[in-house]
Amino acid sequence: MAPFFVLFALVTVAPVGYAAWLSLFHEEQSGLGFGGTERVFSGIGNYANALTDPLFLSSFRHIALYCVLYVPVMIGGALVLALLLDSALARAKRFFQIAFYLPHAVPGLISAVIWLYLYTPGLSPVIDLLDSAGLSWDFFGREEALLSVVNVSAWQWMGYNMIIFFAGLQAIPRETLEAAGMDGAGALRTAFQIKVPGIKPTVVLTVLFTCVGAVQLFDAPQLLQLRATEMGESWSPTMYVFSAAFKRHDYGLAAASALLLALVAGAASYVVTRLGNRWRTA
Repeated sequence: MAPFFVLFALVTVAPVGYAAWLSLFHEEQSGLGFGGTERVFSGIGNYANALTDPLFLSSFRHIALYCVLYVPVMIGGALVLALLLDSALARAKRFFQIAFYLPHAVPGLISAVIWLYLYTPGLSPVIDLLDSAGLSWDFFGREEALLSVVNVSAWQWMGYNMIIFFAGLQAIPRETLEAAGMDGAGALRTAFQIKVPGIKPTVVLTVLFTCVGAVQLFDAPQLLQLRATEMGESWSPTMYVFSAAFKRHDYGLAAASALLLALVAGAASYVVTRLGNRWRTA
């Protein structure tokens, strides 16, 4: 156990402790901006600045809207795909498992680059197809950008979660499904009254990880905002932290914002876990 605790302290406790210490200071320049920088203790000033910054607060509103759209679409889509693959009529299951999983094998930044190309007029065959059908859609518009980000994330993660759900469905005793069929239960009734309740713990855990991952969203909006300029450089909380640290060089504010983000992620995890446990025992 000792190596585990040493590793845990090095990769988790020490960085969090350093971030907490760093969040208590801010840097000031001397000599009318021409001298060096001096680290000055500011207490909870960085936390107050973050909580009163409209950009920081709006980033959480964006993520809340993102979660409202993304979580049901991704979880629902993955569950439906898993149920279809688990059905008795499904063929070439191994092929479709690999095909649906492949988008997750693509690194997040590369996925965003692919979709940035597909969203760009003049380059994208998707845009050309929509135009030929008389449909006009601005993937980088103020309102449409949110849907564009949701699409990138769902494309990347739906197959991954489908594999998890499919593995859970395979663990359901076949005798239970055969008994349901003998009792006259159809495919839909078997799916939603036997199979889905049988993988409730898996669904709850997947929703939990999805929500935590959604709060940490960075790659897709960070790249898409290069074209969707109305998104801004602080569209998500992680983008706000990145901008504060590496563009404004305000490391104290970045550390405080990151710790506040961690608290929100922890609170979201607690709420999702409690709601999930109620659903499991219902």
